Amino acid sequence: MTHAMLKGSNVPLEATTVRAVLRWTPGQSVPDVDASALLLGPDGRVRSDADFVFYNQPRHPSGNVWRLGKKRVSEGLTDTIQAELSAIEPDIGRILLVASADGVTFDRVPALCIQLYDAAVADAEPLARFDIKPETGAETALICGELYRRGEGWKFRALGEGYSNGLKGLATDYGISVDESEAEPAAVSQPLPPAVPQQPAYGYPQPTSAQPAYGYPQPQPMPVPVPAAPDPNFRLPPQGPQFIGR
Repeated sequence: MTHAMLKGSNVPLEATTVRAVLRWTPGQSVPDVDASALLLGPDGRVRSDADFVFYNQPRHPSGNVWRLGKKRVSEGLTDTIQAELSAIEPDIGRILLVASADGVTFDRVPALCIQLYDAAVADAEPLARFDIKPETGAETALICGELYRRGEGWKFRALGEGYSNGLKGLATDYGISVDESEAEPAAVSQPLPPAVPQQPAYGYPQPTSAQPAYGYPQPQPMPVPVPAAPDPNFRLPPQGPQFIGR
């Protein structure tokens, strides 16, 4: 059964790997939306800039949190973050699940919601759903929810907290060193595949050789590095590529 979440409510998680799916309805005047995640240490801040998973850094060095990317489904567009909770490093206590738009306010994004799934169960109903309503309409970045430790397990909390200064302001608040004055160009955009009717939201084919641009490949095991000190030269590039045809 899907838990319908209210702002501030929480639900315990039995799943060891979860998929957080940000979903919205596209349109000609609707901005593109990007999902990202911040892994927070004991002080409530990132340990280094590597703890920021976003469009230009789509996988955490540990391999346990990664961005699956955008996908067109019958209900609209999605962008997805997946986390293997059972393998998250012990000093990470919270994972923020974030939505951002490129300088456009979220009052122009219809039917925005976040759904949480057990990634190990194909075609399952969401474990939880939170319909996100911006409080002021001026937000250009939102903390949709958070995964957080409680005892030996994990919980999900619905938040919906907004920032009017975008992903830059949000990331800076949690310890990311951002310098947009020398930002590098964003990656070249790729078109979305054609819509397919009633496509199962989680029938994700496994890649064989070449990975499709919008498939959901599973990450390869990676060695866990020793967290580095924050890089003062880290630069947040402009918002991710625009995927919606105008």
